[in-house]
Amino acid sequence: MWGAEDIGIDLGTASVLVFRKNRGIVLHEPSVVAVDKNSNKIIAVGEEARQMLGRTPGHIVAVRPLKEGVIADYEMTEKMLSYFIRKVVGRKFFWKPRVVVCIPTGATEVEERAVRQATLASGAKKAFIIEEPVAAALGAGINISEATGNMIVDIGGGTSDIAVLSLGGIVCNSSLRIGGDKFDEAIVRYVRREYNLMIGDRTAENLKINVGCAYLTAETQGRSMEIRGRDLLTGLPKTVSITAEESLMALEETTEALIEGVKKVLEVTPPELAADILNNGIVMTGGGSLLHGLDILLSNETSLPVHIADEAIRCVAKGTGKTLSEMKILNRASSKNRGRGNARRVL
Repeated sequence: MWGAEDIGIDLGTASVLVFRKNRGIVLHEPSVVAVDKNSNKIIAVGEEARQMLGRTPGHIVAVRPLKEGVIADYEMTEKMLSYFIRKVVGRKFFWKPRVVVCIPTGATEVEERAVRQATLASGAKKAFIIEEPVAAALGAGINISEATGNMIVDIGGGTSDIAVLSLGGIVCNSSLRIGGDKFDEAIVRYVRREYNLMIGDRTAENLKINVGCAYLTAETQGRSMEIRGRDLLTGLPKTVSITAEESLMALEETTEALIEGVKKVLEVTPPELAADILNNGIVMTGGGSLLHGLDILLSNETSLPVHIADEAIRCVAKGTGKTLSEMKILNRASSKNRGRGNARRVL
């Protein structure tokens, strides 16, 4: 039996969400750690550390220990997880929690083992691994146990996981190193190229949220936002105004790559499941799915109905929470992890 202390973690590139059994999502903080290089001590974790990005003195560095959905800095990931688990369960807990953690479908066995070991080292009694599309589908309210094809597109901070699910498992899938971070990078490149202006990632993210779009609609047309950065020619601070039309041009290449990834998975989907997807449509989850007009663009390009799940950002975390009550899902997921390669992976 699972205990009340057991938790599910959406270990994302941009943010970490923690689901606690019987209490729902109890933590949602950025995946950022601030460290003092001289003493190697952690100064801040989460939102407090995020505020320091790009604003720290020389001896303090704010880092994001996960990159493109996998662990880039093992030690920092372990410390970050330990901090979040203690924050959720309590500093002095008598029972170590069992933890369900999500990984992208494209993660290698080495990357999967690193996540498991980091989770155990951070204070978990047991660590269970589940693939993100499965958790996202569960969190979106899809019954994946039926013999019906469902397509999920989970766009996170570092990766986009595209999968067709049936009978509780992944039939075919693709994991792209495209996500919210790539959207931000595309905006930074565009502003630098067009205006000779260097802006930070946080400014690019704010621009993406406020005026960014993948498809122009009446709602976004004419919308604009002022941004500030450093002029590369003079070296002085400068302000420019960016319109929604410009953000569309900035993001075009990245969104096209995402659409192409979805099409490639559809091309290898068995005909019977493809017919189901025609009826059920594509379900989008993750923070990246909230980019304005992306669902319309995907629907136009695939000629399929596209739905954005309720609470799209929380779907993966909610899905891990559901697995805390349904051991069959975890057993099925772990057996598939032991025998990876059953699902058809699109490269």
